[in-house]
Amino acid sequence: MRAPDVVAVFNTSPDTLELLRLTLQPAGIVAVSAYTYEIRDGKIDLNAFMAAHRPQVIIYDVAPPYDANWRLLQHVRSNPAVKGVRWVITSTNPVHVDKLAGRDETIYEIVGKPYDLDRIAAATKEALRSRPTK
Repeated sequence: MRAPDVVAVFNTSPDTLELLRLTLQPAGIVAVSAYTYEIRDGKIDLNAFMAAHRPQVIIYDVAPPYDANWRLLQHVRSNPAVKGVRWVITSTNPVHVDKLAGRDETIYEIVGKPYDLDRIAAATKEALRSRPTK
């Protein structure tokens, strides 16, 4: 039997974490989550989180202040534990985040708010299908 796809959701909102989990679950996708501020503050050990869950895609919210949260995203992405993971980025300002992202093949899609949960789910499913094989 094939193992389920695992997606990590990094966000600051418990409601958003739950909504995304409920949206992805019917597609057989297991959503694990962490608050971005707990990653920033060192309350979540990113290496242990990634080893325990092995997500293939991370849905990450770049919230205001954008530059600070973009730097946190870059810090997380520089961790060897996330190498090869695809990203779906959400933000209230997707145009600004798109400019910051530039051309990066690991960022599958940048989705603006208000969230279109179906679009995030579709982008996540496509990122899972198109991820490089190891």
